[in-house]
Amino acid sequence: MKLPNILTSLRILLIPVFVLVFYLPYDWAPLATGCVFAIAGFTDWLDGFVARKLNQTSPFGAFLDPVADKLMVAISLALLVESYNNIWITIPAIVIIGREIVISALREWMAEIGQRASVAVSYIGKLKTALQMLAIMLMVVTEPYTNISWAGIVALYLAAILTLWSMYQYLRAAWPVLSEEM
Repeated sequence: MKLPNILTSLRILLIPVFVLVFYLPYDWAPLATGCVFAIAGFTDWLDGFVARKLNQTSPFGAFLDPVADKLMVAISLALLVESYNNIWITIPAIVIIGREIVISALREWMAEIGQRASVAVSYIGKLKTALQMLAIMLMVVTEPYTNISWAGIVALYLAAILTLWSMYQYLRAAWPVLSEEM
């Protein structure tokens, strides 16, 4: 197994650790949760770097990397929705998770018809991901509605806005194919 795939697999294995640490009843648990999330985020960056640098890309890695990312983000957002127990956190979480489902389905379908390149990852998508990661990190390391968590909430809303914008861009790029013979 290639190193990038090992790193991606590690990220998936960190998900239950993240959930377990999130629920620990200790003062240090939020910081530990943030550390687990940061390690997972670092492995996301590192697996891509290593795959490109050492030319160790693989079909398995191309499949597993986005799955690992989406699982970590969706599970993190679900935990935050429960923790904050507020519609104003639920709304951007639903937007982000819903967009991931729509775009994943779109990419799969476009790949089936040989048009995968039309819905390749964009700069806005990368910025959205960075804001999501920042928001989640800031929101898990502290109690809800502290100064740090408010910064996370702002980042979460910015990520949700970019989520909608990038979804619009992907759907617009795919529209010529989607609208054939409607």
